[in-house]
Amino acid sequence: MQKLIAPLLLAFSVTAFATDIEIKLVIENHRFQPSTVNVPAGQKIKLVIENRDATPEEFDSHALNREKVIPAKSTASIYIGPLAAGSYPFVGEFNEKTANGIIVAK
Repeated sequence: MQKLIAPLLLAFSVTAFATDIEIKLVIENHRFQPSTVNVPAGQKIKLVIENRDATPEEFDSHALNREKVIPAKSTASIYIGPLAAGSYPFVGEFNEKTANGIIVAK
């Protein structure tokens, strides 16, 4: 019986501690930095977005089906994926002319 339980516990621990890939974005001067983000295709991604501006910004991506307002001087997390290989544009809806970028899954 012990021989059967040990592999199950090991499999559970690996799954329980598996972490998502974390990508950090910064909003500063109404721009995303970096504006191009390369991620591996087929994996879940955690975007951690820090808004350093004194005004809120809304992360908006129709391609990713995500919208989230990030208040001024705060940080928010958005989960995306797993993504198929391709390009996924995003914008800061409150400052679309300057706050824009693209996620490239390879």
